[in-house]
Amino acid sequence: MNEWIQHIPIFGSLANAAAVLAGGSFGLLMRSRLPQRHVETAFHAIGLFTLFLGIHMAAKTQNFLVLIFSLVLGALTGEALNLEKRLDNFAEGLRQRFRCENDRFVQGFVTAFLLFCTGSMTILGAIEEGLGGYPNLLLAKTVLDGFSSVALAASLGPGVVAASVPLLLFQGGLTLGARAFQSLLSQPVIDEMSAVGGILLLGLGLSLLEIRRFRVLNLLPGLLFAAALSSLLS
Repeated sequence: MNEWIQHIPIFGSLANAAAVLAGGSFGLLMRSRLPQRHVETAFHAIGLFTLFLGIHMAAKTQNFLVLIFSLVLGALTGEALNLEKRLDNFAEGLRQRFRCENDRFVQGFVTAFLLFCTGSMTILGAIEEGLGGYPNLLLAKTVLDGFSSVALAASLGPGVVAASVPLLLFQGGLTLGARAFQSLLSQPVIDEMSAVGGILLLGLGLSLLEIRRFRVLNLLPGLLFAAALSSLLS
């Protein structure tokens, strides 16, 4: 069984996407049965946990200059490419294609994508599998994301289920990228990528708690800049 799993290049991402699809679908079924205050409390719990996870990840940085330059360069690149607007338009296209009347479809889609794709387990798990290891981290993440998607879908609707598609593409792409550039992935590189991911999660957590909305997706290129800058300096 283990050998069979390791012969599938992105098995961890496939399992992860399937768990979000299943968990989100269950959350949609439960949505009409849960009082609104229960849904709101669960949503706030996810926001608080996202803040905690973001702080924990951001603290991994060993070079604050790499962190700030990665974020600034990533923000400029993301704004130039208008990544968040592009994903919003993609999500809106999906909503119209499937004739979904849920007014939080786009929010659920973008929120789920960011929550499931910018954490340390995404980065470290994709690298672990990409370097030829057994996908232990991604399989553990599969369980966590499966449960999280239940609460998210109950709060934000079917957009969470649809987010399983970009999750597979993004996380699977990281795995294949790690396989192609494994000689460049030293521990300092991984730490700085995780730290940038932590800052992104902090922004997402504040958005989830409705404290302040950030265009978090436009910071996503910061992950690439973190890898490049830490590689140059290590």
